[in-house]
Formats: sequence, structure tokens, C-alpha cells
Amino acid sequence: MEKSNFIDYIRIFARSGHGGAGSRHFMRNKLTAMGGPDGGDGGRGGHIILRGNKQLWTLLHLRYYKNVLAEDGENGSKNNCTGREGKDVIIEVPLGTVAKDEETGKVDAEILEDGQEVIWLKGGRGGLGNSNFATPTNQAPEHHQPGEEGVEGWKVIELKVLADVGLVGFPNAGKSTLLSVITAARPKIADYAFTTLTPQLGMVEYRDGRSFCIADLPGIIEGAAEGKGLGHRFLRHIERNACLLFLIPADSKDHRKEFEILHNELEEYNPELLQKDFIIAISKSDMLDDELKKEIEKELPDSIPHVFISSVTQKGLTELKDLLWNTLNKPV
Repeated sequence: MEKSNFIDYIRIFARSGHGGAGSRHFMRNKLTAMGGPDGGDGGRGGHIILRGNKQLWTLLHLRYYKNVLAEDGENGSKNNCTGREGKDVIIEVPLGTVAKDEETGKVDAEILEDGQEVIWLKGGRGGLGNSNFATPTNQAPEHHQPGEEGVEGWKVIELKVLADVGLVGFPNAGKSTLLSVITAARPKIADYAFTTLTPQLGMVEYRDGRSFCIADLPGIIEGAAEGKGLGHRFLRHIERNACLLFLIPADSKDHRKEFEILHNELEEYNPELLQKDFIIAISKSDMLDDELKKEIEKELPDSIPHVFISSVTQKGLTELKDLLWNTLNKPV
């Protein structure tokens, strides 16, 4: 089986660096037999940092990066010398990456911009040396602090595709064909279910040099919200799409039922997805005459705009682009 270069889920063990211990030291040299405290502070432990990189589109480079361990800070030393800080570990990730704690499911960080840096796991603070605890009544303190421990645990890095428009539909609805016609993307196309196993992105050229991004996502099936088929792996990618384009083939047995199944899966997975703008496109409509189109229109929801298209004859594609552009850029 061919391995995909698109990796959108990574599980790693991460540990930030421990802080160095403060020093307990007193000045001693040939001129000073019993000097005061001069123990330096310990260095900070290394952070683990996430950095956005717009050149990346997958987590493939992290596939074998199973243990991420930042360097510990050095201990403080005499002459009030502070220990060296531990080296930070910088993990470059594509835009749209979410970092979570595996045990609690809490979102630790979210990367949406190129060059954005987020300290994911903070390194432990260095301990104070005994020179910090000198007072008029205690001029020779023995006390010094150990460094703080770093943070560790099993973590999850997920990628949610960033696109303006997400293509939603059952397998074989014609999503990949549409993407190949209106963009420069070349997704795999064949006459069987789940041809698309990973998200495919393409830029749609609009008028006057303007453009928007559209994503062909793996086909949804009934029960996807419960994890059936590609389940949650598919559904999480549509969370960031501003507009959802429902693609329903003209030869569907029940257009209304097909839309309701898709709508229901989105609602079960995350009810907030229903707040997005919806558009319905009836694909493969080159086989329809005006009478059949009117019959199909009666099955579709009145509140959702629709358009009849054919990727083969390119009929209705200009109207579809206009509808998508106006929806994406409508006044708030």
C-alpha cells in the first residue's frame, strides 16, 4: 500500500529542560580568608517552542520525532556566575497546527501565522544562589535553591487544514474532479469510493488577480461523527473553513436526504460548524434537462443557495466561483 506524504496527526513525548541549581559558595582567595557568599544562580531550562512555517503543509517531518527533550540549565557557580540556559527546542509546524495534552485534551497552543512562535512547554526556572539570601543579620547564608523541574508528558500535534472553502460530500460526489478543473491542483481521480484519502488544497483564480483557497476533503459517510470511515480525521479539517460547499451528484437517489445526512454528521461532530455559510452544488448536471433541474430544486432547502455545475463541460463553474467569492466577502 502506498504511504501518504500527508501526515496530520503526531503523538510525541515532550519534556522541557530542568532549571539549574543555585550555588552555595563563599568567596575564598589568598587575600580573603572568609569572604561573603558569592554563589550564582542556576540557568533556566530549555523551552519547547512551536513556530509557524508557511512552507510546510504536513507533519511528515515529525513522523519519527517521537521524543522531544530540551536541554537542562547549568548550575550556578562561584563569583556570582549564573549557569548557562538550556538550549530551546524549536519545532516548525505548518499553519493550522493545534498542540494538545493527550491526557486532558486541553489545547496548549494554536499556530495560525507564518513566523508565529509559542512557548509550548516552559523550561524550569533556575534556582537562586546563596548570595541572594544575605541579610544584615545573616551575612553567611547556607541556603540556596534547587532548580525547578521542567514540564513533561505525552502530547498530540494535529493539523487542521487552512482553506477558505471546504468541499463536503459523499465519496464519488465529484469533489476531486471539480478541484482539478477550477484550480491547478491535481488530486487522484478514479471511479471508486475514498479516492481522496488526504486533504488536497488548490487556489481558485478569480477576477482581477484575486483568488481564494479551496480544499478537497476525504468523503464523508453516515456515522463519520462517530468515527466511521475516515471519521474525525476528515471532520476536524472543516473546522477552519469559512464556507462549506456541499457537493451532491445529479444522479443521487434522494438529494434532500443526502444533504440532511451530511448536515447531521457535521452537527453531531461539532454544532458550531452549522454557523458557517453553506452552498449546495449539484454536480454532473450535464445529464439534466430543465425539467429535472426544477424537480431537484424542490428537494433542496430554500434557505441555502444552490447552483448546477458540470466539471466535465465546465457548465455553471463561473456562477459557482461568483457565489463562493460573494459569500466569502459579504459584509459582516
